[in-house]
Amino acid sequence: MRQAPATRLPSREELVEFIRARSGKVGVREIAQAFGAKNADRAALKRMLRELADEGRIDRRRKRLHHAGTLPPVVVADVTGRDRDGEFLARPTEWDEEAHGAAPVIRIHTPRRARPDEIAGVGDRALLRIERSGEETSGRVIKLIDRAKHRALGIFRALAGGGGRLVPIDKKQLGRELAIAADAAAGACDGDLVAVEVSRHGRFGLPGGRVVERLGSLKTERAVSLIAIHAHGIPHVFAHAALAEADAAPVVSPAGREDWRDVPFVTIDPPDAKDHDDAVYAAPDPDPRNRGGHIVDVAIADVAHYVRPGSQLDREAEKRGNSVYFPDRVVPMLPERISNDLCSLRPHVDRPALAVRMVIGADGRKRSHSFHRVLIRSAARLHYEQAQLGVSGRTDETTEPIADKILQPLYAAYRAMLHARDERGPLDLDIPERKIILKSDGMVDRVVMPQRLEAHRLIEEFMILANVAAAETCERAKVPLIYRVHDEPSPEKLNALREFLATLDISLPKGGTLRPDGFNRILARVKGRDVERLVNEVVLRTQAQAEYSPENFGHFGLNLRRYAHFTSPIRRYADLIVHRALIRALKLGVDGLSDAADTRSLAEIAANISATERRAMKAERETADRLIAHFLADRVGAIFDGHISGVTRAGLFVELDDTGADGFIPARSIGEEYFRFHEAGRAFVGRSATHRLGDPVAVELVEAAPVAGALRFRLVDGRGGRPTGPTKRTGPKQAGPKQAGFKQAGHGPRHDQKSGGKSGSRSGRGRRDRGRR
Repeated sequence: MRQAPATRLPSREELVEFIRARSGKVGVREIAQAFGAKNADRAALKRMLRELADEGRIDRRRKRLHHAGTLPPVVVADVTGRDRDGEFLARPTEWDEEAHGAAPVIRIHTPRRARPDEIAGVGDRALLRIERSGEETSGRVIKLIDRAKHRALGIFRALAGGGGRLVPIDKKQLGRELAIAADAAAGACDGDLVAVEVSRHGRFGLPGGRVVERLGSLKTERAVSLIAIHAHGIPHVFAHAALAEADAAPVVSPAGREDWRDVPFVTIDPPDAKDHDDAVYAAPDPDPRNRGGHIVDVAIADVAHYVRPGSQLDREAEKRGNSVYFPDRVVPMLPERISNDLCSLRPHVDRPALAVRMVIGADGRKRSHSFHRVLIRSAARLHYEQAQLGVSGRTDETTEPIADKILQPLYAAYRAMLHARDERGPLDLDIPERKIILKSDGMVDRVVMPQRLEAHRLIEEFMILANVAAAETCERAKVPLIYRVHDEPSPEKLNALREFLATLDISLPKGGTLRPDGFNRILARVKGRDVERLVNEVVLRTQAQAEYSPENFGHFGLNLRRYAHFTSPIRRYADLIVHRALIRALKLGVDGLSDAADTRSLAEIAANISATERRAMKAERETADRLIAHFLADRVGAIFDGHISGVTRAGLFVELDDTGADGFIPARSIGEEYFRFHEAGRAFVGRSATHRLGDPVAVELVEAAPVAGALRFRLVDGRGGRPTGPTKRTGPKQAGPKQAGFKQAGHGPRHDQKSGGKSGSRSGRGRRDRGRR
């Protein structure tokens, strides 16, 4: 296109056209170079871009500029069909329809000499590289993430005359059964979890199928977690070559490593943790120039030593992306020989590690840091409560000898670091978590809300600082890496939050960017009020979802300019990439990131592991829902206390206070009077009562479907809701579609946002990553 003369700034229309036409990175620097803008003109240029973003004509997310509603260079997409010419069409797996309207259609270009893993079909999920030509968007398959599922999972229900029916396990498919003929049942018994190959979709009668695999009985918890594993296509059986490679791995020798075995590291984990990938130590800094300061050491298992680029273990780890944690089992990213043995920092055993030594000032700020490839010998293995009791003077045989020399210095360094954290002002949400405790038979015993201890926060702060140090070191050496990034909230979500807060008489200024401390001020205003939980939930849903990227645009939730996951390479592939980047940057060995690794190849890896992370979160959540639904199935008719966790046109979602179970109340059954849906206020408004997000309610359990993890409730008259005030609220004049009670049960607006460095769950650690995770 024709560029503007160097003597003037581009017009608004020229800016929009330039951004639309560019497929690569576009920022202020690129625009200034293209139009010849001088440094003195950049302030005016930034102001024009800010105005265009406020008008919705461009998208300023990720510190880069896109034409509003355009796709990134690499995207995960689902193949949805073909066009008239027979070419495959796809749509992005994740797309903000509220902000940008309908998802764009991507025409898939398949090269003539494409490999099998570059050929996609309808129903497949693939990683695409986006290419633009004029108004058309096309994509080339980088790799297939998941093949179309021509199999259905469900529970086999035997019929008296032979054969049976398949009851689907997907909430969205409730009521849509498959017919299984007697000669196609493969010996399945009533109540078995089975995989069925769909064989017929006729115009009349039920679709047919045949059982191809029996996965176990639903009466065991193992089958419940298997549902999620198979439903989401989570790889759970290691290739023989990968297992052989793990079994053949030798114990590491001290050669080529610094000997840190005299540093009394400790690991602090949940009591049921099986792998220990991080250890910590702190001591006062003896340097008189850093009076009151501290030396903090964080040692992380040296997984890169055992999992070399291109090896069978590496390919298996990249495919899995991360470990997946269920209440009774772990589907690990690496075989147990690696994760629970050679790389687990067990006490009194020599283990290889990549360690960072950080010098902390009395004000809690990091003054310097250095990375080392070391051999360590952990002095003790502690769990969180044990460490907390030990530093408080209630020691046991493990903490008694280390309380003064190890635990007290750790806590002293942590308390200094809190000053720097408070100045930084990360997003400080208070969302309770649940942990399911199982009985010996694998079924639910109880659901608890673990207490958040100072020991948890200590590990969180140490790991966050180590992650920052890793990103800084790689950047300084100009070595490519994968960042953990978290975008600022979109203008559309901020506007929705603004409208909602207005209903609580809380004003949110218009214009400009709301930083984490701005959200914290809102949360502080409602602290201790009856709307505290409600506002925390809404602020959480306002946040973007964290992800992995080879391009750095900062971490909004942590309020950090650069951040990279470094501290859990046993269970996250992103961390393994960062370890290799550090090894290459600091010349710590021959097993670092290869010279062939560049931003383009890392973009493909980042998109893939972001997708596997979301897959794991969904599978973990669905398994918890099924377990709790099974736990409550024999309590139909019981009354429970809860709160409204979601409000949609279809009805109300309710979360029970004691178990955290989610259920649904269809709009048509909210009450006998007429209710209007008020979107901005997240409420159903009636003549005498209002039911709003966050309101406490009493509900009766009407129906439970354990196989799908679905619950249906009914509001108990006179126990829940609030009188409708004089404020006029308007909304659509319909209470919601007429639908089956379970049609959307369980699909409430739970948010998979990963703020504050949070990333998946670990058995006993909860879903919040808290910087270490």
